Amino acid sequence: MKKAVGWAALQYVQPGTIVGVGTGSTAAHFIDALGTMKGQIEGAVSSSDASTEKLKSLGIHVFDLNEVDSLGIYVDGADEINGHMQMIKGGGAALTP
Repeated sequence: MKKAVGWAALQYVQPGTIVGVGTGSTAAHFIDALGTMKGQIEGAVSSSDASTEKLKSLGIHVFDLNEVDSLGIYVDGADEINGHMQMIKGGGAALTP
């Protein structure tokens, strides 16, 4: 399911934008999908070293967060979503220093 979600998120990426990318298995699948349209986006902003390395390995330019004013979309996974649609994300285990 995580792979399907990562690839499905690709339909929301607009050409010419900078894409925000999270951390974890769902984000990794999204990065794989994003690699198929690397020539159509300006690049990405990443929330972790692991995601940055994966983006760069696919030839996607990674901007420093301080270099961009806005993102076209941000894609990440969640560890839990409750009945009020409130998300819990990882507890900071993969924070970038």
